Amino acid sequence: MNHMYPKSIQKLIEIFSHFPTVGPRVASRFVFYLLKAQDSEIDDFIKALHNLRKEIRPCTFCFNPFDVRDDEQQTGLCAICRDATRDMTLLCIVEKESDLEQLEKTKHYRGRYFLLGKINDILRKEGLQSIKAQELKSRMANEIKEVILALNPTTEGEAGVLYLERLLKPYGKKVTRLGRGLPVGGELEYADDETIRGALEGRR
Repeated sequence: MNHMYPKSIQKLIEIFSHFPTVGPRVASRFVFYLLKAQDSEIDDFIKALHNLRKEIRPCTFCFNPFDVRDDEQQTGLCAICRDATRDMTLLCIVEKESDLEQLEKTKHYRGRYFLLGKINDILRKEGLQSIKAQELKSRMANEIKEVILALNPTTEGEAGVLYLERLLKPYGKKVTRLGRGLPVGGELEYADDETIRGALEGRR
């Protein structure tokens, strides 16, 4: 980082650099864009951040973020988990919010979800702390009959699948994984609807 910048600029660059896939160079572009922005743009940005903290909460079941204003009964559940028409016997495990969004866009899956968390370091012991293993075990109610492991077909994803299969084995649930169709090394986030639909239909 260029330490000739004023401290306030350096601090923002440091903050933006913590964002996924954002390095110091891109982070500095964000900061200098904000410096040149109109006051109204800055006000909108600050308001959006405030609302994000005030109005968005993780679902108490699946951990998907949702707008608390939509939860009129104050159940603590997102719209998907509140939907009584969903198949409560199906639980699909995904790594992150964008994976859930891609699966929902296909309109082919009608069960519930569980956001596991980052699995990048699951091959190392400390990486297990970044996933919600204990929370997942507490979701293994009798009504759940099948758990779908919808993790990315990467090295980390495959390691995650093997770990979850061992974790869930004592509960006697049917555990399946997405079928072939997703390219090895690819990510759900970037797959098209037809590919994801085929992977769901071909789960094994």
